[in-house]
Amino acid sequence: MVVINNKNYELVTNYRDGFDLESVEKFLTDYFDRFDYVFGDWAYGHLRLKGFYKSDNKKVSKINDIANLEKYIKDNCAYDCRYFVLEKKELVKTT
Repeated sequence: MVVINNKNYELVTNYRDGFDLESVEKFLTDYFDRFDYVFGDWAYGHLRLKGFYKSDNKKVSKINDIANLEKYIKDNCAYDCRYFVLEKKELVKTT
């Protein structure tokens, strides 16, 4: 579990050691709060972030469906780039 901006995330993929907490903390804004997943890849030394939804989320479209992540990587990322996927986790309240 990783906490970024007071939100809980699970690092579900860390391809080629693409996850760098310090860089993610710098660029992960509240814009990404609405998404179920945050995908990050490295291009020319810069971190790029994109939000994705679970396939059953009512806000999902073809371009931001996590089921299409492999196609997105193939079509939009540098060959064999470093990348990661964070899944947003809800806080579990205990009584």
